[in-house]
Amino acid sequence: MFSPRKVAVLGATGSVGKSGVEVIAGSHGRLAATVLTAHSRFELLVEQAQRLLPKVVVATDRKAADAFNWKGLPKNVELVTGSDGLLQAVRSEHVDVVLAGIVGSAGLRSVLAALEAGKTVALANKETLVSAGPLVSKLLATSPGKLLPVDSEHSALFQAMQCGQREEIARVILTASGGPFRTWPLEQLRQVTVDEALAHPTWDMGPKITIDSATMMNKALEIIEARWLFDLPAEKIDVMIHPQSIVHSLVEFIDGSIIAQMSPPDMRLPIQYALEYPHRQPGVSDRLDWKKAFRLEFEPPDRQRFPAIALGFDCARAGGTSGAVLNAANEAAVQAFLEGELHFTEIVPACRSILEAHPFESAPTLERLLELDAWARQEVHSWVCA
Repeated sequence: MFSPRKVAVLGATGSVGKSGVEVIAGSHGRLAATVLTAHSRFELLVEQAQRLLPKVVVATDRKAADAFNWKGLPKNVELVTGSDGLLQAVRSEHVDVVLAGIVGSAGLRSVLAALEAGKTVALANKETLVSAGPLVSKLLATSPGKLLPVDSEHSALFQAMQCGQREEIARVILTASGGPFRTWPLEQLRQVTVDEALAHPTWDMGPKITIDSATMMNKALEIIEARWLFDLPAEKIDVMIHPQSIVHSLVEFIDGSIIAQMSPPDMRLPIQYALEYPHRQPGVSDRLDWKKAFRLEFEPPDRQRFPAIALGFDCARAGGTSGAVLNAANEAAVQAFLEGELHFTEIVPACRSILEAHPFESAPTLERLLELDAWARQEVHSWVCA
């Protein structure tokens, strides 16, 4: 009798986490959720615990957890509170794979702890590599931990790369939907409202990631992530607009062959691929309907409309502290936009201004990266108030 692969779902109540819970529930026992974590959406966390019966649930907001009535939590499920519980959970002997679905730099320490403990990390938190790519690369070279991409574009690249040798790769091409403003007149972008920016045409994501898609900052971060995840120079990374979001990325080989990974826009597929790798199994994700006609369109991105892309390439080339500063500045700028303190068209200029002003270091420590993370956020606040 086989033993199920034991999974810790970090950020179980978020967009990626909820998809991960569906994948585990539909795995016919091949996967078992042994740890579920949430910051504050505890009612949903309890529902998930009732469904999957993990060994542990972690509530990282200790104050909110102390005020919550946990009577619905199954009696054999241990409750751990506080952010330190994340580190305890990922190091547990009850965990084989960590699905890292906590958005933003908040998930960085838990990913590093999991890799140090020799776990396989299914990485949906792109900020880990964006902010600390050099540190993660160094850690992977010295620990038994493994990193598998969950981000749909990087999962697509990882899958397509299996068709050739590393030295045979000419370039990789990240696809982007173009977001809701791909065809808007440039002069109208300054008037974009929060509701308009949150109306993504193809993906159902959380607010931060949806705004990143609208500015295409998500693609800037993915460029940086691809640089570290696949050890590629910026010159071998490209971006194309693909409105249908069916081709999730492509790999071009030196003989001219291009291999694409295609599927409907459904995060459950890359999540399952990472959790069950190297095996492919029947799953719960949507399938293409080959009885219906459909079109696949591609176009190069308009760099004037999407200036964030240039920031991604700049940071991929520079390395060091640049990714951490860009990521933190963007998180703070997006939050300022959502709160009505910045115009939509001010998000990327604010990030560029802070990136150019920061004290660059080529080989920072984790502590220095965290210091600059806090500095960049404060600089956005100053930029907003100026």
